[in-house]
Amino acid sequence: MTLIQPRTLKGFRDYLPAVMIPREQLMQTAREVFRSYGFAPIDTPTLEHLEILTGKGSEETDRQIYRFADNGGRDVGMRFDLTVPLARFAAQHIGTLGTPFKRYQIAPVWRGEKPQDGRYREFVQCDFDTIGTESVLADIEAVAVIHRLLEAIGFDRFTISINNRAILTGLLEHLGLADKTVAVLRSLDKLGKIGREKTAAEMCTAADIKPDQADAVLRLADCSGDSDSVFANLQSITGGNDKAASGIERLRQIYQGALASGVPMRRIKLDVAIARGLDYYTGVIFETTLDDLPSIGSVCSGGRYDNLAGLYTKQHLPGIGASLGLDRLIAAMEHLKLLPTASTPAPVFIAYFDEDHRDDYLRMANRLRSAGLGVEVYPDARRLGAQLKYADSHGFTLAIIAGGNEWSNGEVQLKQLSTKQSETVAYDHDNSDKLIDRVKQVLG
Repeated sequence: MTLIQPRTLKGFRDYLPAVMIPREQLMQTAREVFRSYGFAPIDTPTLEHLEILTGKGSEETDRQIYRFADNGGRDVGMRFDLTVPLARFAAQHIGTLGTPFKRYQIAPVWRGEKPQDGRYREFVQCDFDTIGTESVLADIEAVAVIHRLLEAIGFDRFTISINNRAILTGLLEHLGLADKTVAVLRSLDKLGKIGREKTAAEMCTAADIKPDQADAVLRLADCSGDSDSVFANLQSITGGNDKAASGIERLRQIYQGALASGVPMRRIKLDVAIARGLDYYTGVIFETTLDDLPSIGSVCSGGRYDNLAGLYTKQHLPGIGASLGLDRLIAAMEHLKLLPTASTPAPVFIAYFDEDHRDDYLRMANRLRSAGLGVEVYPDARRLGAQLKYADSHGFTLAIIAGGNEWSNGEVQLKQLSTKQSETVAYDHDNSDKLIDRVKQVLG
């Protein structure tokens, strides 16, 4: 028999325990943050009717959808994000759920795009959204959640960039280019990647606008500095257009509200150059970058989409939310050497080398686990050196060692594997409190 070569598809990856453990911890952190703001969990199917997915993101995302005909001959697709399925979900269930409806979802999505550093064809998104309100408080809360989430994960140096698409929409109205909005936005979204000159040229070609019109759009994107100067320049460049003025005022309220919600000024930036590539955004948009690794791109993005559910229902269901790119964040943490090295979720290792006391090892492990501690018992009665080598290589914090002498004396050896320091701790078959207390103390 010819062996099949074990390999993964391009753009997909396996997750070994050393990465999967912090990955699950990040998901749990996200759940805790989302729940602390009142977001409730939901789930939606991997597959949707193809018409649900197409025409919602952009021409590019339509090309990236994994699509096929199922056994019943129906045209179906694998979700490329969690927002479009949410719009369908809300239209289908909002009568039961009521508004405003706050949800979070942590699930994989698929895009057949070109793989690159930190970007895969299968990846997990951690989304939170509020459906059914246009209140600026919901926009402000979205910024606050992003900030709390990155901080809870353990980052200190990151920047949340915010913009409002209504400002650019108003400028395009002022320039007589209202019908060119989608094409201009798609070109502008590439500004950070290809630079000003190439963006202007693409804008002229793709959106069929004049060079002076492209220059006006890019002068808007060039606005930078402190908040007061940015807001003043925006008013001047947009020519007093009502839609732009309303967008500027909304952005001002979001900025001020975010500061009031505890987001430090050093972590929030007004950036009117960001556009986001998806067509369904209508208002405020967010991008979050790591100050120490900006090249990996945004690790938490989103915005307001007030018309998306209108494709499925006549009820007006505006929405606002954002998504944490879990796998991109993991890739960034690998680059920055922020991932823990342990490949076991259990901090305590029990060596097993005295077969006559097998059941005593099992009783000890059971008592420690009942006290809320993660414990692994080595499965074979091998020499101690080999077992401790295994414990070291897997990143256990503590090893508990008990042989014939220790069992006779009513004690165990507690070894801190990182420092090699050992101590004797009393242990009684009927009373394990001293051992439990000492293990918890060492583990902090």
